[in-house]
Amino acid sequence: MKRLLLTWSDRGVEGPAPAHQAKRPASDRGPVLRLLEDPTSTHRYDRALVLTVPKGLRPAEALAHDMKRHVGEVDVRAVSLDDPSDYAALFRQLAPLASEIEGTCPPSKWNVDVLLSAGTPQAQTIWVILAQAAILRARLLQVIPAAFVPSPHPRAVREVSFDIEGFPEIRVLREEVSRLRAEVRARGSRIVAESDPMRELMARVVRVARSELPVLVQGETGVGKELVARAIHDGSPRAAGPFVAENCGALAESVLASELFGHEASAFTGAGARHRGLFEQAHGGTIFLDEVGELPVQVQIMLLRVLQEGTLRRVGGEKPVRVDVRVVAATHRDLTKMVARGTFREDLYYRLHGATLRVPPLRERVSDIPSMVKAFLQEAFVGRRGRALTVTPAAMRRLASHSWPGNVRELRSEVQRWTVFCDDAVDVEDLAPEILEGKPAAPRPSGRQSEQASAPVQPLRAAVDEAERSAIEHALRACSGNLLQTSKALGVERNTLKRKLYAFGLYPGEASAVGSQRRRRR
Repeated sequence: MKRLLLTWSDRGVEGPAPAHQAKRPASDRGPVLRLLEDPTSTHRYDRALVLTVPKGLRPAEALAHDMKRHVGEVDVRAVSLDDPSDYAALFRQLAPLASEIEGTCPPSKWNVDVLLSAGTPQAQTIWVILAQAAILRARLLQVIPAAFVPSPHPRAVREVSFDIEGFPEIRVLREEVSRLRAEVRARGSRIVAESDPMRELMARVVRVARSELPVLVQGETGVGKELVARAIHDGSPRAAGPFVAENCGALAESVLASELFGHEASAFTGAGARHRGLFEQAHGGTIFLDEVGELPVQVQIMLLRVLQEGTLRRVGGEKPVRVDVRVVAATHRDLTKMVARGTFREDLYYRLHGATLRVPPLRERVSDIPSMVKAFLQEAFVGRRGRALTVTPAAMRRLASHSWPGNVRELRSEVQRWTVFCDDAVDVEDLAPEILEGKPAAPRPSGRQSEQASAPVQPLRAAVDEAERSAIEHALRACSGNLLQTSKALGVERNTLKRKLYAFGLYPGEASAVGSQRRRRR
């Protein structure tokens, strides 16, 4: 096992010393070097991470230079902190750092030691909270001040432990720290959430993230459902695990099952070796299934098994494979209507929507548009010095009045277009035609649409009959002529379906003739 030392710098800052920093005797080399030079810890660390405030960067680098005689790799990181005695500011900086360390130095390969003796008392308190709440799995060390250490001292370095697990206050503290961690991670995502609807959504994301419930994210195309799924993952206890995403509508049915659940060698033509599916790749983390409403029925059954039992069977495999995965699904379809039509399994629907989040369309959060435009412009001009665009107030008002059928994706494409065609400022005349017209551009009719546009107007009754006949014919083909399945798919009684089949002449033989006679009499 490798070992990491995490500590604040003990060399102070450039300029006047802060009020909390006591003057140290010239003979005292400081707690960090005393730890490393102690016979019980010399050469024990493979890596060290030294934290400091911006004003202490140069002294910290001098400390790192001295530490390299005992540690192979020493990194110095300046933390954006104005007041190192501010508990809230310390937590906002150290909690994400703890998660980062868990990801880069996993507990299965690294042991982490935190030196409490360097840093402010407030920083020591935050380290203790993070360790006790299991956010940072580390051993806490204390170096006894040199003034109190006889020479030689049997235990100049000691481990700090707290046997207070059973106290209700500690349990409450752990829950509160978990909530704060989820909030910091979730709000650290790229989601712009300044409008009231988005603030409400992010508040729900924070609450949902801390649970293990499957989540169903609903919203129109282009609203940013994958960003919400990533925020849920980042705010969850699984944040250090993988986040795997797949669009269920992008793959054919024959490929989708293999891609999600894997396959064994020789399971089908071309399967030369065993393939671990996305569920296995997401083990210990989160899988995001976009457009879950497009899943074929057979794949729905396989997904239900994973959700119910936590096991899957690879295509062509015999042995069950256990997976620990949280599922976040998304769709722009109305799954309740699909359940009623029989195109989406009811039991799977109830498994998926343990918690449901609705992402509001852009037209319901227009106050976010200025911030989103700014973010997209910054993204477009990364690495391109000297380029910048401003948007006039008139253009911004026109953006706010647009209906945005493509939502955030449409806005991002619009901003990217500006970076090509605009030089310094974006004015109203620079906007896309559909935005200037105040409505989305209608596609030109072609094929059947063109024929319908040029066809003569029919009486309403005839138009309704034609639409019903077309819907029934389509459902019959989809259900291979099975009347029971067709009636369920159409949401009508079986006898009602039979009457309409006779009426439209869709039964063979005499039934067709009877149906034709009935229509003529009408």
